[in-house]
Amino acid sequence: MTGPSDEFHVYDTTLRDGAQREGISYSVTDKLAVAKLLDGLGVGFIEGGWPGALPKDTEFFARAAAGDLPLKHAQLVAFGATRKAGVKVEEDPQVRALLDSQAPVVTLVAKSDLRHIERALRTDVTENLAMVRDTVRFLVDNGRRVFLDAEHFFDGYAFDPDTSLRVLESAVEGGADVVVLCDTNGGQLPLGLAETVAEVIGKTGFRVGIHCQDDTSCAVANSVAAVQAGATHVQCTANGYGERAGNADLFAVLGNLVTKLGMDVLPTGALAELTRVSHALAEIANLAPDTHQAYVGSSAFAHKAGLHASAIKVDPELYNHIDPETVGNDMRVLVTEMAGRASLELKGREFGLDLTGRSAEVGSALRRVKELEAKGWSFEAADASLELLLRDELSSLDSAPFSLESYRVVLDHRSDGVIVSEATVKVHVNGERVIATAEGNGPVHALDAALRKALLPHLSWLDSVELADYKVRILTEHPGTDAVTRVLVESTDGEREWTTVGVHGNIVEASWLALCDALVHKAMRSVSRV
Repeated sequence: MTGPSDEFHVYDTTLRDGAQREGISYSVTDKLAVAKLLDGLGVGFIEGGWPGALPKDTEFFARAAAGDLPLKHAQLVAFGATRKAGVKVEEDPQVRALLDSQAPVVTLVAKSDLRHIERALRTDVTENLAMVRDTVRFLVDNGRRVFLDAEHFFDGYAFDPDTSLRVLESAVEGGADVVVLCDTNGGQLPLGLAETVAEVIGKTGFRVGIHCQDDTSCAVANSVAAVQAGATHVQCTANGYGERAGNADLFAVLGNLVTKLGMDVLPTGALAELTRVSHALAEIANLAPDTHQAYVGSSAFAHKAGLHASAIKVDPELYNHIDPETVGNDMRVLVTEMAGRASLELKGREFGLDLTGRSAEVGSALRRVKELEAKGWSFEAADASLELLLRDELSSLDSAPFSLESYRVVLDHRSDGVIVSEATVKVHVNGERVIATAEGNGPVHALDAALRKALLPHLSWLDSVELADYKVRILTEHPGTDAVTRVLVESTDGEREWTTVGVHGNIVEASWLALCDALVHKAMRSVSRV
C-alpha cells in the first residue's frame, strides 16, 4: 500500500460528518463503496465513522479489517471521543472500541471552548485537559496515530484563548500528531479565520489542521485560507455533504489547492478523476449531482451569453479559469435566446457539423431558435432537439423514420379506482401503414408504448431505447387549459443519453413532439436502420 504523503494531509470525513446530511443514510455496503472511490482518488485519510457508538460503523470497521476494503493510498481513521470525565481511560468502553476497530489512525474530538467544557461536559478545565492527554497517550501507547479535532475552536479561542490553547497543548503532550482547529458552528469568515490559524501556529509551533462547516457559505474559502496561513491538514466531505449547510467540499478544495496554489496533494493523474468520482459519490448517496458545483458540476464550464461564446470561439481560455479536462469535466455552450452566431458555430462543432461558410443557414437557425425560445422552447437542456434543428437548416437531416397519421389517447377511470390510459397510434413506416394500441399508467406512457409497439418490428434499434426521465413545466401564468406546457424527455440506449423538448398548449402533444424528436435523433445516430 502506498501511504499518504506526510507533508500535507487530505482528510475525508464523508462517511461520518458527511453522513449527517439530511436525506443521506449509508448502508455498510455503501460506506465500503464510498471508501473505495475516495481511496482511488488518492485521498490520504478516510474517516470511516464512530465504532462502538453506531452499529453500522462498528460493522464497517470489522469488514474493513477482514479484507473487504483493500486500500492503495489512504489510511482508515476511526473517530471517537476522549474518555468520560471521572472514568479511567482503559476502562472507557468507547475508547476501547476505537482500538477494537483496528484502524491505524484515530481522530479524537474534544471540547476546546470553555463554555462547552463547563456547560456541555459539566466538568472543569483541569479534568478536560486530563481527558484529552490521557486518551491520546493511551491510544499512542497502543500503536495508534492520533489526530485531535478541537471542537468549537474558533469560537472558544475568541472567548478565552488560554483555555483553547491549553487543550491543544494537552493533546500534543499526549502524543497527537495534528491538532485540528474546527469551525464547528460554521460562523467564521476567511480573513479572520486565517489570522487565528497563523496566530495559533506562531504561538505553539504545532502542526495544525482545519475543519470547516459551511454555515456562511465560506467553508471552502476558509479551508483554503487556513492552508495559506500554514495548516497542513485539511478535512472535507465529498460534494460538501454534512449537517445544516454542509462542510467544505472536497472537490472544490482539491481543485483550488492543485490548480490555484500549485500544491501536489494528489497522485499523478488523480485530478482528472474529480468529476467522475463526485458524480459517483452522489449516486451512492442517492442525491442528484449539483449541476452548479465548482469544478465538477455540469454547468461549471457552461457558457450561455453570446458575448462569451464569441470569445471562446477565438480562445476557450478567455472565459474558462482552467481547462475543464484538468478536472475531468468539459466545456459546454448553451444555445438560448441569448445566443449569437458564435454559440451556434461552437455547438455545431460539438455535433460534428462544419458551419464554415454557412452564414445564411446559421443566421436562419439562430432566428428559429430565438423565435421558438420566445414561445417557451428551451434548447440549453435539449441538445438533441437543437442538433435536429441545425441539421434541418443545413438540409443534412434524413427524413424521419416514420410519419404520423394520427394518435388518440383515452383515460379509463374504473369503478375500483384504477385509472388506465390507452393510446392508439397510426403511423407510416417503411411504406407501410401501421396501427397499434397500448395501455400505460398515464397518457404519455401509453402513447410511448403504442408508438414502440408500432415501430419495433420495423426499426430494430428501437429495442435499446428507453425513456430515462420526463419533466413537465407550465410556462405561462394563464389558468388551467390556457397554460403552455414544456416537456423535456431524456432517452438512453444504454451507451449514451440525449434530451429532447416539446412545447404545446396540450401536454400530450408537447410530449409527442419530444418523443418523436428522441426517436428521430436516435435514428440519425444509428449505424443501421431497418
